[in-house]
Amino acid sequence: MAEFRMPALGADMTEGTLLEWLVHPGDQVRKGDIVAVVDTAKAAIEVECFENGTVDRLLVEPGTTMPVGASLAVIGPARPATQTSEPSVPVTSPLVRHLAEESGVDLATVHGTGPGGRITRADVNAEPPSAAPLRTPPAETATTKPPDTPRVRPEKPPTPPARPGTGDGATRVRATPLAKRLAVEAGIDLAAVAGTGTGGAVRALDVKAALAAALPSAATARPAAATGRHETMRRAVGDLMARSKREIPHYYLSTTVDLGAAIGWLHERNRELPVAERLVPTALLLKAAALAAREVPQLNGFWTDDHFTAAPAVHLGVAVALRGGGLVAPAIHDATDLTLPELMARLRDLVSRARSGRLHRSETTDPTITVTNLGDQGVEAVLGVIYPPQVALVGLGRVVERPWAVDGLLGIRPVVTATLSADHRASDGATGARYLAALDRLLQKPEEL
Repeated sequence: MAEFRMPALGADMTEGTLLEWLVHPGDQVRKGDIVAVVDTAKAAIEVECFENGTVDRLLVEPGTTMPVGASLAVIGPARPATQTSEPSVPVTSPLVRHLAEESGVDLATVHGTGPGGRITRADVNAEPPSAAPLRTPPAETATTKPPDTPRVRPEKPPTPPARPGTGDGATRVRATPLAKRLAVEAGIDLAAVAGTGTGGAVRALDVKAALAAALPSAATARPAAATGRHETMRRAVGDLMARSKREIPHYYLSTTVDLGAAIGWLHERNRELPVAERLVPTALLLKAAALAAREVPQLNGFWTDDHFTAAPAVHLGVAVALRGGGLVAPAIHDATDLTLPELMARLRDLVSRARSGRLHRSETTDPTITVTNLGDQGVEAVLGVIYPPQVALVGLGRVVERPWAVDGLLGIRPVVTATLSADHRASDGATGARYLAALDRLLQKPEEL
C-alpha cells in the first residue's frame, strides 16, 4: 500500500494544515485527482493524489497541522471492476464529486464529456442544481435524524427552539461534510450561514466565521484572527524574499516598449466581440513574456544543487495579490501553447481560485518564470525579487501615453515599462537584454501571438 503524504507546496513550506478531505475510505482515486485541501502560510491549496487505487484509511483529522512528508492517508490497490456491485457508478474525480455534492447535482443524470465519458467540473457547472441533492453524502447520515423524524438543526442549550422554516425539511441547505460536522459540534444552524461555495454551498470556513460572529468576544476575536493570519503570511513572504536577496545575486534591466501596434490590434479585434470575450492588454503582455522565455531558455528554469536546469516548458507564474493582504504566484501551465482567449480564461480562473483559496498543488510548485504586473495599481515600473528556485522575474507597469518618435515623426504613443530581475549565477546582462528585446519584438506583431 502507498502513503499519501503532506506535500511541499512551495520552496519555503515546512508544514501545512489539513483543512478538508474530499474523499472517504473506500473511494476509488486516480493519479491527479484532487483529494484534500491543505492550508499553507499563504493560501489554501487543493492537493492531488499521486497514486491509482482505493482510499484505505484517512490518518489525519481536518484541522491538524503536519510537517511536510508526514503520512496523511493510506492508498490501497484499486478494486477489480468485477467487485463493483452498484449499477453504473459515474466515472469522475473526488473533486468533481465534491463539487456536485455542494451544488446539489445528481451525477447519475450528468453526461460526461471527458475521456471515456468521465464527468468533468465543466459538466457539473453546466447542470442546473436540483432543489435537494438526490444523493445523501456519507458524512451527513451520521449527523442527521432518520427520514421520518422532522429535521431540526442542533442549537446551543441556552438558545430557544429552531427558527421557523429551518427544521421542517422543506428546504435543504447545501454544505460540505466537514461544514456539517463542524455545525453539529458547534450548534450552528446551517440555514442561517451564508455559503461562499459553488451555488451558495456552505463550506467549513463559513461555519467557522459564523461561530466566531456568534461568540461574545467576536468584536475582538475576528480582527485578532485576521491579524494573526496576515502576520503569518507576511512572515512567510518576508522569509522567502530575504532568502532570495541573501542567496541570489540579482541584476536588473529595463526597457520601454511601444504598444501602439498591440493596442490598435486589440481595439480592432474587440470591436467585433461581445464584452465577455474581449481581451485586455495583460493577455498580450503575458503571452509575449512566455514566448520570450521560450526563446531565451537560460531564464526559464531552476537553480538547484549549484547548477541551472532549464525547464522543458514555460509555466508562467503570475503574482496575485490576495484580499486582506498577502501574495501568491501560481502557474499558467504551458503558456506558450495557449491562444490569447485561452490564456485570458486561464488567468481569470487562476486569480479567482487564488483569492478563494482553491489553488492546485501543481500550480504553486511548477512556475518556471514569474511575471508581476502592478499596472492596475498605477505603478509605472516594478523591480521584483526572484522567487527561488526560479532564476528570473519579469515586471510590467502601467500602460501610459508618452511622446514617442516613429520614423522621425513625434507623436503620442501608449508605452509600458518592462523590467527583468535575473540571477547572475544562471545568466548575465547580455542574456537578459536578449529577453527584453524578444519581448519588445513580439509585441510589435500582436496578430502572431
